[in-house]
Parts: sequence; structure tokens; C-alpha cells
Amino acid sequence: MQEDFIAAHDRPLLEQAGLADFDALWKLELTPVDDPNVDRGGWSSVCQVEASGQRYYLKRQSNHLTRTFMRPFGEPTFCREFRNIQRYAERGVPATAAAFFGVREREGKQCAVLLTRALTDWRDLASWLNDWSECDDSDRQQLLIACALLARRLHQAGLIHCCFYPRHIFVRGDDGGGFEACLIDLEKTRRLWRPRRDRVKDLEQFIRHAPQLDDDEADLFLATYLEMPQQSAEVARWREWLQTRRQKKEGG
Repeated sequence: MQEDFIAAHDRPLLEQAGLADFDALWKLELTPVDDPNVDRGGWSSVCQVEASGQRYYLKRQSNHLTRTFMRPFGEPTFCREFRNIQRYAERGVPATAAAFFGVREREGKQCAVLLTRALTDWRDLASWLNDWSECDDSDRQQLLIACALLARRLHQAGLIHCCFYPRHIFVRGDDGGGFEACLIDLEKTRRLWRPRRDRVKDLEQFIRHAPQLDDDEADLFLATYLEMPQQSAEVARWREWLQTRRQKKEGG
């Protein structure tokens, strides 16, 4: 069994609240923010909890396993998510931060706890898109630029998110009048194996799940990601690749 992880920044807050160990977090009686996930032969839930003035998301699961070639008998899906959180931090890709992680066996079942800091000053891009028509042009452009820079930074770090949807991208204003962006839900992140195909996958997912964007805005996103002028042949080429993948996804 691996040793529990406690972030140095969060340890004093959790200790003060009596929540600096696995059992204390596991036994908390809380109301899940969504219906628990009951697939994979077990369950997984997410709750909010506050410790010493800091808000967190507490993720707990029992026998909610993923199986791979390297781990044929399975491991809690949070193990993979925690490894990815660490990988993002090591490679300088803005993302959710882990405060605590631990794994235990309880009555023959593999149980895991993952505590992440709530992004209290951030807003998910999906909610921005719901109000897209009411946003001024400058904010719309700066939001897309922030998301494109995040995608570029992710891929330059040799990673692919695999669920690069607006609801998984959080943004907040920066000191320069623009925005900065970060990622959540990192469970499916993997190494970027096929550079063009993998990058197209993330970018196409973003565009497809942001139907509020017009063609110029989609091109701005691509041009910023590619560091190319919007009217360049390279942007047009990537636009075609994204359209081809979208047609395949939609059965066209």
C-alpha cells in the first residue's frame, strides 16, 4: 500500500479541521453534489467539504476499478487521476490540485479518497458559453485565447486530455485584462502518442462542444493554438482535419 499524500499547503488546514487522515475523510457524512456513479462493479461519489476556511471536493470510491494491461486486476480510478494531477503539476500545465490522496482495503474492497481544492475564483467555460451572446467581443476573444494557450501548453507537455470539453475548462480574469485557464477531470489523460491525431482529438472535442462559437471564433482558437495568422493555410488545414473527425463522430 502506498503512503498517503498530503499537500504541504493543505496539511495545516486539514490537521486543524481533524481531516488529515484517510479514515476521517472516509467517515464524513456528506451529501453528494451529483448522483453517485455505480458502474464498474462499485461506486464513486463527489461531495463538497470545508476545512479551516478552504473549500474542497471530496471524492470517495469503493471497488470502482479500472483495468489495464499493466494492472489486469484493476485499481481505483482515482489512482490514475491522482497520477495525472501530479503529472500536470510536474510539467507546468494548469490544472486542479490535490490536497490528499489515499487508498485502503476495506472488507475486501479497494477504497480510495481524493481531495482536491475547489476552484472558488474560477468559472467553467460551459457557463460562459451559456451567456455567450451577452458577452462583449473582447471577453469572447480573450476567453478563446486562454483556452487555446492551455491546449497548446498541454500538448507541448506531451499530454492529451481526452475530454477537452468546455465544462472541464475553468477560467478566471488575470491582471492584464485577459483570462487564464486550467483543467479538471484528468482521469482519462494519457501521453500524446500520435502527435497530429491526438491533438486533433482534443481540439475537435472543444469545438464540437462549443456550438455557440461562430466560424471566425473557431478560427481564432485554432490560430492562437497554432501560433499562425487566422487566414493561413495551416489554420485551414487543421480546420479540415477537425471537420473530418467531427463527421466521423457524427456518423457522417
